[in-house]
Amino acid sequence: MSPIRRTKAVYVISVAAELAGVHPQTLRIYERKGLVEPARTPGGSRRYSEDDLAVLHRIQELTEDGLNLAGVKRVLELEAQLARLRSELAEAQATAQDAIERTHRQYRRDLVPLNQQVAVYGEATRIFEGDR
Repeated sequence: MSPIRRTKAVYVISVAAELAGVHPQTLRIYERKGLVEPARTPGGSRRYSEDDLAVLHRIQELTEDGLNLAGVKRVLELEAQLARLRSELAEAQATAQDAIERTHRQYRRDLVPLNQQVAVYGEATRIFEGDR
């Protein structure tokens, strides 16, 4: 599913509640507790997206596991933070990898083959005599 489609708020509260398997009043409570933030139409009606429905399903899983709404809110916050940190880490790793590759390319330009090595006159004879 495209990112735009996942975030487009299209479901009215009754449809979202049915899809999530809860009562519409439960969705209003979740909103008041800060667990979900549906979009609003110019007239003030709530509209839920696929991403909102995924959050509602996650809330349902957590409450079935015995968490209260305060615990659910904390878990959702920590999961969002973890996702953000993983994204930042991936970005930092990519930046570091690019820097490493640039450095290695620079090394390759700086390397001189042994047969093209420049030697100072007096040292060249000592080098070649030491090879014998």
